Amino acid sequence: MGIPSSLPRRRFLSGVGASALAVGLAGCGGNTGRPPAGASSSGSAGASGGPKPALSQWYHEYGEDGVEAAVKRYAAAYDQASVTVRWNPGDYDKLASASLLTADVPDVFEYGNGPTLDMIRAGQVVDLTDTLGDAASQFSKPVLDAMTWEGKVYAIPQTVDMQLLFYRKSVLEKAGVAPPTTLAELTAAAKAVATKDMGGFFAGNDGGVSTLAQMLVWSAGREQLNADSTGIGFDDADGYAAFAAYRDLATSGGLVRSASADWFDAAPLTNGETAMQWTGLWTLPDVQDKLGDDFGVLPFPAVGAAGRPSVPFGSYGSIVAAKGKDPEAAKAFVRWLWVDQEADQVDFSNSYGVHIPAKPSLVPQATKIATGPGAEAAKFVDELGHAPSKLWTPATSNALTAALTRVLTKNADPRTEIGQVAATAKTEIARARG
Repeated sequence: MGIPSSLPRRRFLSGVGASALAVGLAGCGGNTGRPPAGASSSGSAGASGGPKPALSQWYHEYGEDGVEAAVKRYAAAYDQASVTVRWNPGDYDKLASASLLTADVPDVFEYGNGPTLDMIRAGQVVDLTDTLGDAASQFSKPVLDAMTWEGKVYAIPQTVDMQLLFYRKSVLEKAGVAPPTTLAELTAAAKAVATKDMGGFFAGNDGGVSTLAQMLVWSAGREQLNADSTGIGFDDADGYAAFAAYRDLATSGGLVRSASADWFDAAPLTNGETAMQWTGLWTLPDVQDKLGDDFGVLPFPAVGAAGRPSVPFGSYGSIVAAKGKDPEAAKAFVRWLWVDQEADQVDFSNSYGVHIPAKPSLVPQATKIATGPGAEAAKFVDELGHAPSKLWTPATSNALTAALTRVLTKNADPRTEIGQVAATAKTEIARARG
């Protein structure tokens, strides 16, 4: 199912998609957000009392009200440079990637889970490892790892989105089942609570394929890629068993295959269509409003003997363009904003929707997630979080969902289907590495 354009974009930075490797190269518009011609771009003058450096900073168009005003307010408070913020509606990923091939690049820009491997290999983005320095330890390790390639940090995380499993406490208690910790338990629980009026588990109107195919890999205790990143990391008995186990859930009678809204909307849970639903943290206020304290949250349960619970996450990272007019001034600005200005970081995560600060120490200050299910969700990201490898391309991601679809709809052999994913991934990895 397509993603509705009205849904805030950062809600989809949840880690289940592919890295945006090799995006299109369409030309971008003339307004780059840069200051007018004649403005100074010298990085050395601001601190010494001369003209301030002039920097441009790009954001995609967030769906939440107030974000644009907030980021402009943050930038205006920086006294070491004149920062002009450009707000970019439309296909931001393509626009940002295309701009890096021109002379009219932004000095600072955000991108989902940091820059693509193409940007890094082409030298289009600046290594921020030294800029971050010891402050790296302040950030959630899985989140910062998503911004890192071969030991070098290429983006500073801004805020975090994630997906998780919501369940109705009263419904499970009435059926005498505990919150599931394994996929086998989830299957049994979904079947046990299902009635003619309420289904057991819902993860989307495609049977959960698009949201959960990747989760089956991580919760089976496997990674997208093998240890030397030359192929997939789940072409084995545990991978095959994970696909087969999800087929068991799909045929158990407990899986809700169609609901009044898709997975990203909590309506199926809150209006009683399902007892358990896979959705995003952004639905937390709606669930709290409709269900009070009659709900709990879980990671996706462990799958198989080698399994582990897991959650996907996504985070926009702030990046410095190598061809910007003043990379040193840009590095100082991104450190000031996303490392030093913790009040702004809490505001960015807490005031415009529900998000998790990239620094775990700031979670108690984010009132929407400081306690209860929100705090549990933040802990899930820090302890169980996964994001796509930069070598996991859209073609490989599509091959994975197609494979699981055939397992569910045509009773295809998981081993054969995962073998096809392996073949696609091998080709894609070789292409990505160049």
